[in-house]
Amino acid sequence: MSDFINEINRRRTFAIISHPDAGKTTLTEKLLLYGGAIALAGSVKGKKTDRHAVSDWMEIEKQRGISVTSSVMQFEYDGYCINILDTPGHQDFSEDTYRTLMAVDSAVMVIDAAKGVENQTRKLFKVCVMRHIPIFTFINKLDRDAKNPFDLLAEIEDELGISTYPMNFPIGSGVDFKGVYDRGSKHILSYERGDGQHEIEAIEADISDPSLDSLIGERNRLQLMEDVELLDGAGDSLDMNEVSSGRLSPVFFGSALNNFGVEPFLKGFLEMGPSPLPRECEDGIIEPTDSAFSAFVFKIQANMNKAHRDRLTFMRICSGKFERDMEVYHVQGDKKMRLSQPQQMMAENREIIEEAYAGDIIGVFDPGIFSIGDTVCSPGKSIRFEGIPTFAPEHFARIRHKDTMKRKQFVKGATQIAQEGAIQIFREPDTGMEEVIVGVVGMLQFDVFEHRMRTEYNVEIINEGLPYQYIRWIDNEGIDPKKLNLSSDTKIVQDFKNNYLLLFTSEWNIRWALEKNEGLLLSEFNRN
Repeated sequence: MSDFINEINRRRTFAIISHPDAGKTTLTEKLLLYGGAIALAGSVKGKKTDRHAVSDWMEIEKQRGISVTSSVMQFEYDGYCINILDTPGHQDFSEDTYRTLMAVDSAVMVIDAAKGVENQTRKLFKVCVMRHIPIFTFINKLDRDAKNPFDLLAEIEDELGISTYPMNFPIGSGVDFKGVYDRGSKHILSYERGDGQHEIEAIEADISDPSLDSLIGERNRLQLMEDVELLDGAGDSLDMNEVSSGRLSPVFFGSALNNFGVEPFLKGFLEMGPSPLPRECEDGIIEPTDSAFSAFVFKIQANMNKAHRDRLTFMRICSGKFERDMEVYHVQGDKKMRLSQPQQMMAENREIIEEAYAGDIIGVFDPGIFSIGDTVCSPGKSIRFEGIPTFAPEHFARIRHKDTMKRKQFVKGATQIAQEGAIQIFREPDTGMEEVIVGVVGMLQFDVFEHRMRTEYNVEIINEGLPYQYIRWIDNEGIDPKKLNLSSDTKIVQDFKNNYLLLFTSEWNIRWALEKNEGLLLSEFNRN
């Protein structure tokens, strides 16, 4: 049992979140370098080279230099087993990030030192706060001109409502960036530009070292002495209880692109970050050290391997030990099954595994039986974890296929991409799938949908924009939507689970529906 407990305790499962272009994917790759998972960091933008970010496996990601789907990567470092979930930064793909945050125990927030807290950072942070998960902050791009570090810390506290504790503190920025002062060791790590592939050989010096002027300059030394006095005198203390509850964020400064400060950040995070946390289910709390196996589905991805046209379901293990070919119970499907060829990921690269523990993310082949939020567990158990909400889309279009001979491919593609959660598809009652109404959180999702239908399913589609802006699920049991008193520009639709919904062009139409239909219950998201 001690080996079992040790395996769980040495795991760290976290998501990396940020506003686009803050350096999230670059930081992810540098972390992978330390685990030996990759030998060379990819060029994230890919403008002058064929290399691309290793976590961006989807073709459209490589073309545009953005992350549009969460990637799952596992590696070993310094005795720890690390599961990184690299999430999309673009707001149009925020729903994928929301689901991913349900599967982690902590989050790393990457902030651009020149821009500070940006809009998408605020949105993602709110999800972390909702789940009370620990948040670690990496303030990036100190090799460029940056805001005053005290202003950055104040901005995080004011904008996000979380206290901060700088683990290190920068000395200058941009061309005048000289390194960081480590508050724990009271030493300075000087900065020199490198190739970005390995941690820079930093010169370490005590803050009282008389040769410090020659290393960082007299002006920087005097400013640092003043900054350190202010930090030690007025700053918060490092309270790990506050960190664990998500109310205090340890902050690190560095440059991911130049690989300065990344390894100290990794070591600090592994030391302070939580091992797998307990999970709530309908019957109480599931501890990660419970002997019974349990896991939930948080992500489904079709066509990761074009040659096999496969579909993978990603599961977060919550308790127990998983062993290859073990029999499990699929709660929502009410049947026993064996999970075929369990795999762990390095973006699109896969490795068949023999065992996994609480905190690990595994991928299993899925013929179409799983949905996001489903639970699998040891036979004899029936565990249902808290639901993963489906958020209301904000943009709608009528989609149909150009070639009537490709109806089968159209239905398969639209259905599979919808099951992944990348889009939501609806149809009018009593109609087939010759055309569907697609709802998305952001307009860029339409581009991804069209690209994937063309490249993965060989289907050209026609996209006709619709005027609807709001969607509401009908929560009443047994209600006949056709008998509702609705405005003329309100549309009744069904999702692919046959739940009834209403599409509205304005908030006025929502109020009309509620006022004209006594007892009607509408909700903005669905947990089914």
